[in-house]
Amino acid sequence: MLLRKAYDAGFTFFDTARAYTDSEEKIGAALSDVRDKITIATKTTAKDAKTFWEQLKTSLKNLRTDYIDLYQFHTPPFCPKPGDGTGLYEAMLEAKEKGMIRHIGITNHRLDVAEEAVRSGLYETLQFPFCYLATEKDLALVKLCLEQNVGFIAMKGLSGGLLTRSDAAYAWMDQFENVLPIWGVQRERELDEFIRYFDQPPGMSEEIKGLIEKDRQELIGNFCRACGYCMPCPMGIQINSCARMSQLIRRSPSAEWLSEKSQQMMMDVEKCVGCGQCSTKCPYGLDTPSLLKQNLEDYQNILAGKTKI
Repeated sequence: MLLRKAYDAGFTFFDTARAYTDSEEKIGAALSDVRDKITIATKTTAKDAKTFWEQLKTSLKNLRTDYIDLYQFHTPPFCPKPGDGTGLYEAMLEAKEKGMIRHIGITNHRLDVAEEAVRSGLYETLQFPFCYLATEKDLALVKLCLEQNVGFIAMKGLSGGLLTRSDAAYAWMDQFENVLPIWGVQRERELDEFIRYFDQPPGMSEEIKGLIEKDRQELIGNFCRACGYCMPCPMGIQINSCARMSQLIRRSPSAEWLSEKSQQMMMDVEKCVGCGQCSTKCPYGLDTPSLLKQNLEDYQNILAGKTKI
């Protein structure tokens, strides 16, 4: 099992969430016998105190533990605070007082919410997208966390699969003293790469610098980060895959992208009525309907053999 192999190799921080299907159960099954030697972070999507307690108790049961090291609000559209009427932060404090959780964190994709959380003094950690496609605002957020003594956990260190060189991603991330990356390993060969970096960490070579600069020129700016804030689409379009298919199919080649299932998923883009709901919900301000149409046109040209990949 990947989890046990990771632990045996030296990994001690494991991040999951109630929303990640059965991942909590898997961590509980694989690592409950070494509970005192690892740090477990999980998340709640609760919008009220009642749901908060239900999810916390479920997480404790799934993880086979009586405490969670780091409990995080999972991408809320606002910064939970005492007295805001939701009862969420009060529940979080009570859970900490009872010893059910040890540290309080928040995850987000919205820069304004992230900055508010860091400045509030209420959170010990922030989890936010961060990779070498970072903007100046993202870099400023990392600096702010350092100044405010808030731990920064970097999600999407490989930008959801768009960055294909883990050595470049690792070398770039290693420059930041207060950043803890979570890499989203899904396959054993990916895990093996990061295990190798324990003994042979990649440095910022000229070759890696060139690769990073090339990727930044190609990708930075108007591309979908697959955060999912735009979902669900009222027309049933899988926006967070379709709006970045052009990059996925080129940067992470897979026969799956040309399968009948993927073709049907892309054809659903034709159902778009331009309502704009996705754009209003995008934390990066993207013109999502236009991105969908561009990606569909490119995809159709690939299928027709008009465009090579």
